[in-house]
Amino acid sequence: MGQQTVQAYIEEVPHWQDGAELAGPPLSSMQWLVWSLATAGKFFEGLIVFMGGIALPLVSEQFDMSAMDRGFVTAATLFGIMIGALGLGGLADRFGRKPVFIAEMVLLLIGLVAAAFSPNTPWLVGCLFVIGLALGADYPTAHLVISESIPASIRGRLVLGAFSFQAVGAVVGTALAAVLLASRPDLETWRIFYLMPVLPVALVVWGRLFLPESSHWLISRGEVEEAQTHLERLLNRQDVALTLAPAPDGSIRDHSKPADWRELFQGRLLKATTLASVPWFLQDLSTYGIGIFTPVIIAAAFGMESGDQNVVSVIRNDLLAARGTALIDVAFLVGISVAIVLADRWGRIPLQILGFIGCALGLVLAAAGAGSGETARNLPLIVAGFVLFQFMTNLGPNSQTYLLAGEVFPTRLRGLGAGVAAAAGKVGAVLTAFLFPVLLTHWGTQKLLPLLAITSLVGAAITWIYRIETKGLDLEGLH
Repeated sequence: MGQQTVQAYIEEVPHWQDGAELAGPPLSSMQWLVWSLATAGKFFEGLIVFMGGIALPLVSEQFDMSAMDRGFVTAATLFGIMIGALGLGGLADRFGRKPVFIAEMVLLLIGLVAAAFSPNTPWLVGCLFVIGLALGADYPTAHLVISESIPASIRGRLVLGAFSFQAVGAVVGTALAAVLLASRPDLETWRIFYLMPVLPVALVVWGRLFLPESSHWLISRGEVEEAQTHLERLLNRQDVALTLAPAPDGSIRDHSKPADWRELFQGRLLKATTLASVPWFLQDLSTYGIGIFTPVIIAAAFGMESGDQNVVSVIRNDLLAARGTALIDVAFLVGISVAIVLADRWGRIPLQILGFIGCALGLVLAAAGAGSGETARNLPLIVAGFVLFQFMTNLGPNSQTYLLAGEVFPTRLRGLGAGVAAAAGKVGAVLTAFLFPVLLTHWGTQKLLPLLAITSLVGAAITWIYRIETKGLDLEGLH
C-alpha cells in the first residue's frame, strides 16, 4: 500500500476479495478508549459546576458569606474555566494533546481535595478557581483528541456524544445532591459534593497515560515517523506509511511556523473566530445563568423561601430546589441526545440557529409564567419554559458552539482557537455568575428572562451572518 495522509488512514474502509465492505470506517478499541476518556472532563464539569448551585446555600450559611462572597464563589470556577481554556488549552498546540490531557486531570484532582477541606471563603474561592483551570483546559483538548482520531462522517456524533456527558453530569450532580442532602441534612454536606469525584478523576488520570499522541498534531510539526508509530497504536495496525498532506493550494506546508494567536483575528480566520466565539459568549449568558441559578429561581417561584432564615429552612429550601432542578435538567439530556442524532445529518449551523430561537421562546414562556408584581405566578408555565430552554440550548448552541470551535481552525492553531472560543463563552458565564443574583433581585424573572431571550436571538443572527458549515469536513485540509 502506498503512502497516505493521517486522515486517509482513519477514513479507510476494509474490503474483501468478494467485494464486500463495511458501511463506514470501523473504530478500533483504542479509538473507543480515546472517546470514553474524553467524556470524563465534560461529565466532571457538569457534575461540579451544577452541583455548586446546590452547595452554594449551604456553604454560604456555614461561612456567613456576604452577597459579594457568594458572587466570588459562584464565579470562581467559571473564571478558572475561562483562563484555563485560553491559557492552558493553547499548550496542546505547543506540547501536544496528550500531556495537557493528563495534566488537566491531575490539576482537577488537587483542586477537588483542597476544596473539600476548605476552612474559609478565600480558600474555597482559590480551590474552585484551580478546578476551573483544569476544566477549562479540557474544553479544547477533549475535542481535539476525539476529532483528530475518528472519521469525519461520525465526528459530530462522537464529539457531541462526549459533550453530552456535561448534561449527564449536571443531572447526576443535582440528583446526587438531593439524595445526599436528604440522607445527611447538614451544612457540612457540601464538602462531600467535592469529594465524590476524587476516585473517578484519579482513574481517568491513570487511563489517559495509555493513550497515543495525536498523529495530526505530530504531522503538523513534521514528525512523520512519530506520527506513524502513534497512528499504528490508534488504529491497531502495523502497515502505516504516512505522507505530508499538501495545503489546499498545492503548496508545501511550513511545519516550522509557530502558532500565533494574532492569526485568529486576521483574514479568513477572523470569520472562523467570530463564529466560534461570539455565539458561544451569548449562549453562556443564558445557559449558565439558568443552569446555575435554577435552584434559586425554582425556590422563589414555588414560594419555598422562609422568612425565618435558620439552618433548617436553608437546608429544606435547598433540598426542594435540588429536586425541582433535577427534573428540569432531564431536558438537558434529551436535547443533547437529539443533537447527536442530527449533527451529521442536518449540519451544525441549522441546529445552532434553531436552538437559539427555541431558547428565546422558552425564556419568554418562563417570563410569562413569572407574571408581574401583582400577577399570580403560573408555575407550570415557568417549568415548561425552563424545560423548553434546556432542550433547545442543548440541541443547538450549547452543543454546536463546542463542536464548531474544534472544527473551524487549522491543526497547528486548533487548540488555541478552540481555547479562545471557550474562553469567550466563559466570559459570558462569569458575567452571569456575578450579575444574575443582583439583577434577579432588582428586576425579577419577568424582566431578566426576556433580556436573555434577546441575546439568544442575536446569537441566531450572528451564526447566520458568519456561518461556516463543518459537517463532514476533512480537518487535515485546513491550513
